[in-house]
Amino acid sequence: MSGSSQVSPDRSSVAGRRCVVVSGGDYSPFDAFLQPGDFIIACDRGYSHCARLSLTPDLLISDFDSYDGPVDRTVPVDRHRPEKDDTDTMLAIRYAIQNGFSKLLLCCALGGRLDHTLANLQALVYARRHGLDAVLRSEDSEVLVLMDGRVALPRREGWSLSVFAVDGPCEGVCLRGVKYPLDHAELLPSFPVGVSNEWASDSAEISVASGVLMIVQSKLS
Repeated sequence: MSGSSQVSPDRSSVAGRRCVVVSGGDYSPFDAFLQPGDFIIACDRGYSHCARLSLTPDLLISDFDSYDGPVDRTVPVDRHRPEKDDTDTMLAIRYAIQNGFSKLLLCCALGGRLDHTLANLQALVYARRHGLDAVLRSEDSEVLVLMDGRVALPRREGWSLSVFAVDGPCEGVCLRGVKYPLDHAELLPSFPVGVSNEWASDSAEISVASGVLMIVQSKLS
């Protein structure tokens, strides 16, 4: 069956709840990020990532082009043809939007095929544009999207802090509490001037007046 999910949570019950999307990129343990009440969607090979942690997802969205193993009979499956416009991860994000979730955590979405990594980052922007409080996390990376606002990030020892214009130009970009500050700068998607910054105080404050800014925190080896 293609197109319509077999699971539709009561919209009144998802207010404040988080949708956790487990993508099919490289495996990165994500159990430490989970919270009680999370609604977990496995995307294709993401089902095997859940299995490694003995987690049973609430829903599997898949075209089964990267996972062909057994599926627990209690797990609803939203099956799609491989020939489609959306990736499985994008379908899961659309599901979260359509079913009224307010928060999104994207896991196992980095590594593997570069095209899918880029698609997952674009899907994160799509989620944020559609009102979700969205973040992508792995063991050594955390990515969030900032639009027309500000965020304060507490100092993380042994991590770098980078900002990228992903839909721009990004105007009025300010970085404070960092080694390389910016004051109402313009960032362009074609030039990575915001890469590899670091904290200079207990908190880094990042703001953007217009445009879409991607904030990447990376664990240093």
